[in-house]
Amino acid sequence: MLRAAPAGVTLAVRAQPGAKRTAVVGVYGEGALAQLKIAVQSPPLEGRANQALIAFLARTFGLPKSAVALVSGELSRSKVFLLHGVPLDTAQRVLAACTPRS
Repeated sequence: MLRAAPAGVTLAVRAQPGAKRTAVVGVYGEGALAQLKIAVQSPPLEGRANQALIAFLARTFGLPKSAVALVSGELSRSKVFLLHGVPLDTAQRVLAACTPRS
């Protein structure tokens, strides 16, 4: 779900719009196809869920919103975000802290 990139790391996300609150709820899939499953409070209308995901990821990783970019999946539940300036080991620590254990 996390991959090193020249500008930072990419994070594969599986969005679950229309939730009661925005939060990490687990991992979707396994191995190389795994995605971080995030419940999103905003509806998937007019890009509101994407903006909510960007704001949530920025807060989670301690970044400005401008450092989080949607790379692919604008109209899909499966998305890839680029987190500018975040080293892979830092991203792994943050994800380990916020991902619920099964």
